[in-house]
Amino acid sequence: MKEGPWRVIFLGTPDFAVPTLKALLAAGENVVAVVTQPDRPRGRGQVVTPSPVKALALSRGLAVLQPVRLKDPHFIAALQAFAPELMVVAAYGRILTHEMLALPSVGFLNVHASLLPRHRGSAPINWALIRGDRETGVTIMWVTYEVDTGPIFLQERTPIGPEDNAGSLTARLAQLGAAQLVKALELLRRGRAIRQPQPEEGVTLAPPITPEMRRLDWSRAASEVAGWIRGLDPYPGAYTHLAGTRLRLFDARILKGEGALAPAGTILSPGPHGLEVACGRGRVAVGSLQLAGRKRLAAAEFLRGHPCIQQVLT
Repeated sequence: MKEGPWRVIFLGTPDFAVPTLKALLAAGENVVAVVTQPDRPRGRGQVVTPSPVKALALSRGLAVLQPVRLKDPHFIAALQAFAPELMVVAAYGRILTHEMLALPSVGFLNVHASLLPRHRGSAPINWALIRGDRETGVTIMWVTYEVDTGPIFLQERTPIGPEDNAGSLTARLAQLGAAQLVKALELLRRGRAIRQPQPEEGVTLAPPITPEMRRLDWSRAASEVAGWIRGLDPYPGAYTHLAGTRLRLFDARILKGEGALAPAGTILSPGPHGLEVACGRGRVAVGSLQLAGRKRLAAAEFLRGHPCIQQVLT
């Protein structure tokens, strides 16, 4: 039984990690340092900007480290000087080193946005939608050197609704993960650490989304096409080509019925849920679209400026 707060080093970078850091601070844990990726150019203007985690850490007066090389002896020495009991990672975005894993005296925990062993890797939320999963969740796991293979501490499930996309699911899982991490630390404080080995069956991988993956294949079934659109919505966006111009698609829905007898990729007509497009099997409705260099528009507004019914997306 431990009394008082844990001495924690937190690692994270994007918006997904922010609720976990906030939850640690709200729970009274002693966050002695935050590790995040170096500032990078972001947005259309490519302005060098700190990560969301860094912005929060600075606003709370926390020490921030942004190593370029994780094996840098000066970085490892700086971590050692903080004498962490626990290290917690949530979407830091880099593979941790043996030197880092050996630092905390109690252990190293990860907030992972899937029900491990399903969707091991850096893009679990995207792949849950792409693969048409009906539920997902978060796993609090003990970090080992081999990515996302460590013992499970806690898991919490949540359904995936037909209107969910990567953005909405990320926001929900970020809050769920934060709550489960605080719960895990309290259990740990009471001496109730759980180390459940991951099952050998049911392993799937969730690799990074490459530019080539983002291009839609209209010969696929509507369920698969919609999965790709929803899984990359709002960022980085699935795309196709309309008359040779790149077009990003969002807000996809699978339509009931077999669909019109038209070649895959044919823009059929506007419907109540957006622009209807034929797939290899079935149809999808696309609620909003964005031409390269233009703003994102609702389907009805897009059609007013681009009368494209019966054109074929490629």
